[in-house]
Amino acid sequence: MENKNRFKVVGVIGAGTIGIGVAQNLAQKNISVVLLDITEVKLKEAKARIQQNVRLYSIYSKEKNKIDVNEVLNFIKFTTNYQELENVDYIIENVTENWEIKKQVYSKINSICTESTVFAANTSCISITKIAHIVDNPERVIGVHFMNPVPLKDSVEVIKGVLTNDKTISVTNDLLSKMKKDSIVINDMPGFVSNRLMTFMINEAAFLVQENVASASDIDNILKNSYAQTMGPLETADLIGIDTILHSMEVLYDSFKDGKYRPCPLLYKMTQAGMLGRKSGQGFYKYNTNF
Repeated sequence: MENKNRFKVVGVIGAGTIGIGVAQNLAQKNISVVLLDITEVKLKEAKARIQQNVRLYSIYSKEKNKIDVNEVLNFIKFTTNYQELENVDYIIENVTENWEIKKQVYSKINSICTESTVFAANTSCISITKIAHIVDNPERVIGVHFMNPVPLKDSVEVIKGVLTNDKTISVTNDLLSKMKKDSIVINDMPGFVSNRLMTFMINEAAFLVQENVASASDIDNILKNSYAQTMGPLETADLIGIDTILHSMEVLYDSFKDGKYRPCPLLYKMTQAGMLGRKSGQGFYKYNTNF
């Protein structure tokens, strides 16, 4: 595939927070996107959120030119039909951090897409090498760990699986460059770098709340004021989702069999209570869920 034709269409699977951000980022760089999710309701919500996010991006971005919302949406095709991914050049998968669900998704796209299509797993903890074993030509599977909010972040953690080849890394770096992002290539290990460190910090902060050492806001303010962080660990947990953080901790604990990754019981309690963070309106903080 020639470079000039390499990214005619990129498939984005999963219209959650990160998937929406990836689709928006691609569309803003004039790359056509097929955004897939399992229900029309989910896609309708995704479209509304992209409209809102593009307007917010225009406010917070360093770019001088105002971005037209309709122009961005014209680059995105919303669909529930996997066959629409048949001829895409590159797929970025963003489904929930559940191995059984991911396994089904990769089996499906493996049977639909061409042998040259690159499969990029946007996962926080699941092994890229493990995912690669599901598909033919496992050397074309790579990890891309985008940070939220995707359009405003300058770098992406790129994970090389044991079988990932240099061509796949090159293609991925090229796409990220077109998205105006720097790629930092690392090797495959549960949690990678960013999530292993961040999730561990969030888990420890949750223990501090559980032990009544300090309030969520005090913990976050100490970290922000002392280490110049934009967001504190518990604000970050609410943004990502308490259930997602809990699952990441469970994956790390199961992978390393090390007590330091034992999930904080408070995360279980919050998840069971539906206190999932921003997406539910209540986590370590309260939120207005209207958008």
